[in-house]
Amino acid sequence: MGCPLCGSAHRIQDSLRSETHCAECGLVFESAQLVAAPPPSAPDAQSDGSGRGIGPFSTSADTKSTLGSTLTLTRDGQGRRLDSRRRYEFQHLKRVMQRQTSRGPQSPVLRAPARSEIATASERLSLPPIALTEAERIFREAKLRGLSRGRALEACVGAAIYAACRVYSIPRTLTEVSEAAGCSRTDVGRAFKVLHRASVLRIPSIGMKGFLARYAEELALSPVVRSTVESMLDEAQRNPELSGLSPHGLVAAMICLAADQHGERRSRAQVARVSAVTEVTLRSTRRILERVLQPNGA
Repeated sequence: MGCPLCGSAHRIQDSLRSETHCAECGLVFESAQLVAAPPPSAPDAQSDGSGRGIGPFSTSADTKSTLGSTLTLTRDGQGRRLDSRRRYEFQHLKRVMQRQTSRGPQSPVLRAPARSEIATASERLSLPPIALTEAERIFREAKLRGLSRGRALEACVGAAIYAACRVYSIPRTLTEVSEAAGCSRTDVGRAFKVLHRASVLRIPSIGMKGFLARYAEELALSPVVRSTVESMLDEAQRNPELSGLSPHGLVAAMICLAADQHGERRSRAQVARVSAVTEVTLRSTRRILERVLQPNGA
């Protein structure tokens, strides 16, 4: 049979695309599926065999299964306003829910404000979604084990976020996390110590090269300066005199020293603002580096 479009009798079978088309005009006569359809699922004993009961996977950050939900006091589920009697009933239910969720670590539903607090603090710190999910999981485990009893919610949220940053090697200091959580640095540090000692999680320390990548991007440093700072970091890890210094303060002082050596001068106030350390700490750390590293040819 000829082509219905041009009348040509020449056909080409393309094995790569699994189709047959006309050699003159390119009209496709027969085509096959390149990807086979998935096999039908076996019918379950409790279903009708249509497969309509399969839905998307729920993440660990689901509100109804992890950190609880909040009852409204003005409208029902369909958006209609409630009368005074129904509002009083919902207010009583909300008080009962808050009393039950905050009593004892074995409660199946956790505090409702924790999810919003963690999301707000994570947004201020520009954390990825995987760190947000890990922080919620750590907070849930700490709540179930009774590690957050007697502590402020902001301190527990800051400790969970800081632990999630340590797990995924995200360079965030304890000061930045405490400011994002709206709590003091001392309270967040104490809550993190309790979480770190009593938890079964393995929380590693954030390497100094993670802070270097962050500070170098914000200060627009050249690759030469970054490589110089990396060599300084490798030498500082072998030197016992620099073991007790703050990691982000040490990296900031190395950036100032390497930038001055290569002619890319950065002001002390600018580096202190990016690294979240004081200028006094930056100056004293730089003096220690000049005393320790200069005899070795740095």
